[in-house]
Amino acid sequence: MRVDLKANPYYLSDEDCKWVTDTIAGMSDEERVGQLFFQLTQSFDEEYLKNLMEKYHLGGCRYNPAPGKAVQEQNRKLQKYAKIPVFIACNTESGGDGACADGTPIGSGVKIAATDKEEYAFALGKMSNAEAAAIGCNMAFAPVCDILYNWENTEIASRAFGSEPERVARMSAAYLNGAHENPGFACAAKHFPGNGQDFRDAHLSNNVNYFDPEKWDETYGMVYKTLIDNGLDAIMGGHIMLPEYAKAINPELKEEDMMPATLSPEIMTTLLRDRLGFNGMVVTDASHMVAMTDRMTRAEMLPASINAGCDMFLFFNDPDEDFETMLKAYQNGVISEERMTEALMRILGLKAHMGLHKKSVEELVPAPETVGEVLGAEAHKAMHKAIADDCITLVKYKDKDVLPVIPERYKRIMIVHLKAAESGMGALMKLMGMGGGNPAELLKEKLCEKGFDAFIYESPLDVMKKQIEAGEKPNLNLYFAGKNAIADFVKDMDLVITLCDVPSGRPSFGLSKGGGEIPWYVFELPVVVVGCGQPTMLADIPQARTYINTYDTKPATFDALIHDLMTGEEAFKGIDPIDSFCGLFDARL
Repeated sequence: MRVDLKANPYYLSDEDCKWVTDTIAGMSDEERVGQLFFQLTQSFDEEYLKNLMEKYHLGGCRYNPAPGKAVQEQNRKLQKYAKIPVFIACNTESGGDGACADGTPIGSGVKIAATDKEEYAFALGKMSNAEAAAIGCNMAFAPVCDILYNWENTEIASRAFGSEPERVARMSAAYLNGAHENPGFACAAKHFPGNGQDFRDAHLSNNVNYFDPEKWDETYGMVYKTLIDNGLDAIMGGHIMLPEYAKAINPELKEEDMMPATLSPEIMTTLLRDRLGFNGMVVTDASHMVAMTDRMTRAEMLPASINAGCDMFLFFNDPDEDFETMLKAYQNGVISEERMTEALMRILGLKAHMGLHKKSVEELVPAPETVGEVLGAEAHKAMHKAIADDCITLVKYKDKDVLPVIPERYKRIMIVHLKAAESGMGALMKLMGMGGGNPAELLKEKLCEKGFDAFIYESPLDVMKKQIEAGEKPNLNLYFAGKNAIADFVKDMDLVITLCDVPSGRPSFGLSKGGGEIPWYVFELPVVVVGCGQPTMLADIPQARTYINTYDTKPATFDALIHDLMTGEEAFKGIDPIDSFCGLFDARL
């Protein structure tokens, strides 16, 4: 048996160990299998939640975003009907808003990395998860321990603590220590064995970590070993291949048999357990991701993940089907008794370490009034503002006379709102009012408050859309030949701010000829390009003469941006936590 319940991270007493072993001994097959599953809840309805717990005996739950009071009430019901206290997880990577809709944003990984202050990462872990704990959550799927080596990887560019392993290790450990300030709260660091090299998104395709064992050990391995030695409770296994290490462990392994980590015993057992000495619990990343589903049938995949060394499986596809699949695999011996017991010992051992087994049902979720007391606490808002004040990064500044931006110099400011190509989910969220508002309108409002005459650029495509909506024939010449004389184009403005509102992916330019979305006019008038999502916009706008990263579009962030713009070069405190030039020499010109 590979589990030591008296060692890191459990440190259980004899009494706690007895609870674990006695509980396992008294469980039915169905109850044992149920503990292996982490499910995403679909409804707050009590009968639905009761059925989840009583029929499937779930070990853990995640949920969709909702106001804190609603989430807390859901969590109360989940614990009410759970025979064994349930893990309730949240994605507090960047703030309490990852736990509930009205939680406090603190700062993303890359934003905090730009300050280079560990105390901010500590505060992120402490404050985000204080809000999560207030609504009855007890586990964070965080910190993000990935390292951004490839600027084309948009999956974790804003989520990771930058591109330097040492900083990622420091910040991740600080987050963990902060989260542990909340009694009984656990962290599942992600995404082992490490994202950030492949340009592909594991949700949509394969993802590969190409490092050889020596290089991996000194980078990603060092990060995870730092956290493991620091009491890391759990790890989320990523659907990421680590072929060079897998082949070093098993020279007989053929390329066609190469698996993502979550299906690879070489990575999840030999590397993670034996070589890194991780004694804690492992949960898979979401099981609908293509990087997991494209290697075998789902019926094969479920038990294969457990046999590879994962202890919990994240999310049903069809609850009945997946539950029956895992149950049959256990009863038929595909999952051995030894492997099942080992997984259950880690799951229940962690629950005992968190003290869940010693709490009454009423104690597992705080009283309703705690929501108002903790969510949106003034200290949390102040921390969010402090991080915003310290993170704004002046990455490129070729025209040294552009700053400061003050009304006396640049009264008329045109804001060009540059967006990403819209996914189906992005469009759906916008229709549901979950898009987070219009950052260009917010920036305009804040600039006008400071005495500027700011306005938002209307592209020829926007004009044509209005013509169509009005029942008019669109003037296609606006697209193909709608160009102004330079003098006419610049006469009504003193400065342009190109706001790159690209949370994921690459920017989408409406026009390739003329127009104003692409700042072709950087030598014609002052232009400030602002990356307020992905920090890699210089790859697509290398002509930018002044380029700034804000990392998000929060009001406090724009307040800090305007302050720095109006003060001058010396006001920008942020350091570049990645290579914002994307390794492209021309982006530096």
